Amino acid sequence: MAGIHLERSLVGRILDIGGGGEGIIGRVYGQSVTAIDCRQEELDEAPDCCTKLCMDAAQLQFGNGSFDHATFFFSLLYMDTDTQQKAICEAARVLRPGGTITIWDCAVASAYPKPFLIELEIGANGEQVHTTYGVVKQGTQSADAFLGMCRAAGLTLRAREENGNTFKLTFEKRENRQR
Repeated sequence: MAGIHLERSLVGRILDIGGGGEGIIGRVYGQSVTAIDCRQEELDEAPDCCTKLCMDAAQLQFGNGSFDHATFFFSLLYMDTDTQQKAICEAARVLRPGGTITIWDCAVASAYPKPFLIELEIGANGEQVHTTYGVVKQGTQSADAFLGMCRAAGLTLRAREENGNTFKLTFEKRENRQR
């Protein structure tokens, strides 16, 4: 079982992509969070501590520079590679220059035909949340793959932490440059 502890360190508007289910980022940051998920039932399951909207991460309905931060808390796990890339590009688009994207996820060597499961113990705003995330899909994922996707979206790596097969990556959106 992997252990993750979230400290309240972000200030400003936060877009939590895939924020349904346990709603971890919403639990920590409350009304600063707009949580989106493509499945209404996942949003219905999440605590009522933030704004929740049913929306496709690959086609965000927000203007450019709308958020100070974007988070992916074990949500990229549920997307295929093409959707992951689109979701990261969309998150970068709606992020203000100088804002951050943080990805918590895990390395997956195989999730087909046998499901990939990861059991987590999460410390979130004084609560302990025990959950298991699982997926059946073709393909693999890694921190390095997300690093490449984020760099392609114009993001700069600021921090990389790995613990077993889980990782946390933090990126910053570069300031707009005139040509």
